[in-house]
Amino acid sequence: MTVLHSAPRFAAEDGLLDRLAAALGDQLVAAREEYGETVLDVQREAIVSVLTTLRDRFEYQQLMEIAGADYPARAERFEVVYMLLSVTRNHRVIVKVRAAENTPVPTVTTIWPNAGWLEREVFDMYGVLFSGNTDLRRILTDYGFEGHPFRKDFPLTGYVELRYSEEDKRVVYEPVKLAQDLRTFDFMSPWEGADYVLPGDEKAAPPPPAPAPVATAPVTGGAPKVDTPKTTDTPAATGAGEKADAEAAKPKRARTTKAAAAAAPDATEARPARKPRARKAGDEGGAGPAPEGS
Repeated sequence: MTVLHSAPRFAAEDGLLDRLAAALGDQLVAAREEYGETVLDVQREAIVSVLTTLRDRFEYQQLMEIAGADYPARAERFEVVYMLLSVTRNHRVIVKVRAAENTPVPTVTTIWPNAGWLEREVFDMYGVLFSGNTDLRRILTDYGFEGHPFRKDFPLTGYVELRYSEEDKRVVYEPVKLAQDLRTFDFMSPWEGADYVLPGDEKAAPPPPAPAPVATAPVTGGAPKVDTPKTTDTPAATGAGEKADAEAAKPKRARTTKAAAAAAPDATEARPARKPRARKAGDEGGAGPAPEGS
């Protein structure tokens, strides 16, 4: 048989179910192989005898776990599951019995003492009674807890919540008060395309369809038609608003252009001729008087 889960591999034994059926006889209700494991359904009243046979004759030395399961639609709604391990043969076997709320299961603490705490867990979570267990108390829930949390009809929020009260200086119990209602998540990615309407999308109305485009005639040449043509009758009517019109109405001062400033100045009056220089003593044999203007 191909096992598809990641549980540890155990040695397979051919003909084990036939040998177990022959040894248990009428105590066995059903036997099967599931997911590479051997599963036995036995009579509830014969659980001690069955587990003793499996320990002594088939070398299942250790009781690894006792678990529970709830099937509310059944007349005997609970299943108590015993998981045994054979260290010498490297093999496991699962033994199941059925029980109701008012039908106790015989305790197996006489075979394995560690079954005491395991039976207390099943009692605490499911409410299954174990006859012969002298210490059948709650072990996981608080003192005074109401109900059994692993039952399918137990509310997810429970019945009460506890907190520390500064006024009373102790832990107090109060009815459950939720800040918001419970929500259901399906973990489907909306980016991959959900096959349903996402929460909140039903509030958004679909947008109206876009209007069909209307063909218009091309614009021909010519001035655009307006009701009142805009004209500029005076320089003060700039068309840029009242502030610009008031600035344009102010008188303008004459400005001198750069070209006029760079023109040649007016002609000056005639100046008298320059007087001749006086001769020095060493200039007697020299040339004559200097010409005018030299």
